[in-house]
Amino acid sequence: MDIDALRRSAENPVQATRADIAGVAADLDAAFSDDVMFDWFLRDDWRRDKARLAFFQLIVGKMAFGTARIDRPVTGGAAAVWMPFEAVGPTPLITELRILPTLLAATGLGRFGRLMAVREDMDKHHPMERPHAYLWFLGVTPQAQGHGVGSRLLKSGTDRLDAAGQPAYLETQTERNIALYVRHGFTVISEHKPRADAPRLWSMWREPQA
Repeated sequence: MDIDALRRSAENPVQATRADIAGVAADLDAAFSDDVMFDWFLRDDWRRDKARLAFFQLIVGKMAFGTARIDRPVTGGAAAVWMPFEAVGPTPLITELRILPTLLAATGLGRFGRLMAVREDMDKHHPMERPHAYLWFLGVTPQAQGHGVGSRLLKSGTDRLDAAGQPAYLETQTERNIALYVRHGFTVISEHKPRADAPRLWSMWREPQA
């Protein structure tokens, strides 16, 4: 992987096309392979890796593409999924029924309740009073982490929002990422857990900047 090329292309990312869906899903799958929240709700057996990839294929291909803005370096290796405010809210029943098999496969019966607790907790703490852009996912593949790729990809998004005068919102379950988001203008507005035994989540808001 050419890290310098990835860093440069992260500064001016392209929007993912349908042909990029598999690559975006694979990049996010790799980026979240050791994520504490995914570790908590994903199934805990030999099918975990396959289930996590299928989960991101569902997210990117069925739920995000065509609705969200998916930014990625032209080289691949990272992705940012920005969901518009209008698309955030309860999932229609027909959609729930379509995605249920994939969600059950991702968690197994024993951990499905954990995933539902995460969704309920995120909905509960998501401020919906004002229009905003929701950074649903920001991920960088492990071999490219620590080189400023995520920071550059994030800045391209916040620059665009600043130009439009639009706020932004995100959650993170990785405490070390809070400082990154703070550097880009986000502020922690709440700290919460889906359940007592779950990892912590931090909700962060960003006002547009001049």
